[in-house]
Amino acid sequence: MKIVVALCRTIANQLAAITLLGAIAAYLHPPLFMVFRESFLWFFAATMFAMGVVLDFDELRETLRKPGRIGLGVLTQFTVMPLLGFTAALLVPLSPEIKLGFIIVACAPGAMASNVMVYLAGGAVAFSVAMTTLATFLSPVLTPLLVELLGGVFLEIPFWPMMKTIVLTVVLPLGLGMLLRRQLGRYLRLAREVSPAVAAIAIVIICSYAVAANQARIAEVGAWVVVAVVTINALGYLVGWWLARLYGFDANHRLTLAIEIGMQNAGLGVALALKHFAPESALPGALFAFWCILTAAGASSWVRRRQVSVQAG
Repeated sequence: MKIVVALCRTIANQLAAITLLGAIAAYLHPPLFMVFRESFLWFFAATMFAMGVVLDFDELRETLRKPGRIGLGVLTQFTVMPLLGFTAALLVPLSPEIKLGFIIVACAPGAMASNVMVYLAGGAVAFSVAMTTLATFLSPVLTPLLVELLGGVFLEIPFWPMMKTIVLTVVLPLGLGMLLRRQLGRYLRLAREVSPAVAAIAIVIICSYAVAANQARIAEVGAWVVVAVVTINALGYLVGWWLARLYGFDANHRLTLAIEIGMQNAGLGVALALKHFAPESALPGALFAFWCILTAAGASSWVRRRQVSVQAG
């Protein structure tokens, strides 16, 4: 059992490296991941089920005593990144499908990965989880609505089919995970160790499939996509931190909001793009998944070292 727990922790903690390896493998040999063409949505549903299992109701209950802060955070999530994604889409000289991809991933806020990064950075974990949970339950309406509003400039958006996809792959699995949590009893601790690894593997498969499906296009448009992804991610962190200061948040909550804004539910963005649009629409989300995890992991490590240094001094 200890070996299983150790393996799961390693997978969850090395998500950025594993995502990169998966992307490289998918680019070098696409058939390796093309087998997931018909099943990628199931893998995303697995990430949301895992999130439902690890939700801590006591932490949520404590955090919900300050609903104004949570509401402000979620409002920031659903405004800052969609506007950044839309701006990038207007500026990059790429196809309408790829432009739309930036908007889709920017309109899919909140993910388990951000909760993990907030924990590693020593931020306000309960606040992070509360934001992610509320954003997840709002996403069936707000995500397709924002994509339709902003992405409709470039392509026709199937609002209702997107909403159905989010309900079936986000809300339903999350609810089932929360129900299962109540039944686990003494196995809950093990489930909380395994769930992040399940989510990590699922995200790697989804993003690797997106790379495999776009292998021929990456060489043509990769540089522009990378520049836009790096810029959106960096501005998300900076704007999140600045707005948190403007809101009067303490240091821990400023750090948390910055991570929550800068990181997106790229897995959801990729899944929606692959399900409802041309494969190239998933490319920005696939690259964003790796990059935001890498930067958040690096920032979390730096913050941790700084905190230890301050305490030691």
